[in-house]
Amino acid sequence: MRSVTYSMGISLDGFVAGPDGNVITAPPPDAEVWKLVMDEIRGVDVHLMGRRLYETMQYWEAADPDAPFDDDEVAWAAVWNPLPKVVFSTTLSGVQSSARLASGSLADEIARLRAEPGEGDIAIGGATLAAEAAALDLIDEYRIRVYPLLVGGGVPYFAQAGRSADLELVEHRVFSGGMVYLRYRVVR
Repeated sequence: MRSVTYSMGISLDGFVAGPDGNVITAPPPDAEVWKLVMDEIRGVDVHLMGRRLYETMQYWEAADPDAPFDDDEVAWAAVWNPLPKVVFSTTLSGVQSSARLASGSLADEIARLRAEPGEGDIAIGGATLAAEAAALDLIDEYRIRVYPLLVGGGVPYFAQAGRSADLELVEHRVFSGGMVYLRYRVVR
């Protein structure tokens, strides 16, 4: 059965977006960090996301050939654009390219995707959608890139809804720029 993963970058104080709503980003990653990100996305068969993340990631889908992309960004777009995506939204009437609007609840979509053949992960992007999946105990693995930043508030990576889960550390790495990668599996 395919794993459901939640992977995002966060500030040291635990936010995926700051008080201004802007997504937490790090300085340009070094080659080692970029390899980690690319390897992770190559292991995904389908990406689930909410409207806000979908709209943010449209940058890659809509990029024209003359966009000032460097080689790493071209490589990212080549992997990201054809990746099947399921968008959860009550306000969008349609989506583009390799995306489709969810036809059922988050639990129904994940159950259907788990039943399909495939070895790649079912990735969840966006804190709001991930909080819903966590509340339903649908996430199998948390992957966290902790950036050496403090933002003081915003959108938390972990929903604080009184839910607890036992986790097993699967992998951890420290990168030269100060980023720490943590990968935890949910113990069931």
